[in-house]
Amino acid sequence: MMEWKMGIICAEEAELAPILQHVENLQVTEKAMLKFYEGTVRGIPAVLTNCGNCKVNAAIAAQVMADLYHVNGMINAGTAGGMDETVELFDTVISTASAYHDVAENILTGFHPYFPSVYIESDERFLNAAKRVEDKASNRLLFGKSVTGECFITDDNRDEINEKFAPLSVDMETASIAHVCFVNQIPFIAVRTITDTASHAGVGNFRENCEKASIISKDIVLLILEELTEAY
Repeated sequence: MMEWKMGIICAEEAELAPILQHVENLQVTEKAMLKFYEGTVRGIPAVLTNCGNCKVNAAIAAQVMADLYHVNGMINAGTAGGMDETVELFDTVISTASAYHDVAENILTGFHPYFPSVYIESDERFLNAAKRVEDKASNRLLFGKSVTGECFITDDNRDEINEKFAPLSVDMETASIAHVCFVNQIPFIAVRTITDTASHAGVGNFRENCEKASIISKDIVLLILEELTEAY
């Protein structure tokens, strides 16, 4: 059976808080101006942090987890904005693959680290675990692509991103964590619950819905961890 040590990264403290309530034998260390919470979650050794918003902050947290805490799996949890018109508030998007919507298409495929495509694939074992817990989820689970970029989405750029990538969701961290996992050969998945959509857009909706969405995301993460302990 696989002995997992899981890294769990959220962007904001409010997104991480519901998961922290389920950490046993908690110890806190600090590195790179971040707090890392070590313990066990559903019987799996884990390291958790809230990295802050945007791509570099997320990448720093992920690389620290790889180098100092030697995690062999990573989950990006928390919230996201809905992009596809079928995505509704409080749906949870399980990212099958993620891409940067603000990086030129050939930069990371034609140069280091030479991605096979602009999309960084999520780990098949993690995706299968998520699919097996779908009927236990309190809210709808959706499986599809996500995109990451350094901006909050407005009507002006939504159509362009949808036309180019056709993602279910958007955020500011997922692809960068997936990027770090790719170069370190660490299995990865993202579990993001929707706080805002085209019809419920803006930072205000994110703030209003963040707490509830973070709890839903937490529930799915815990179910996936339970499934991983049983299946692998």
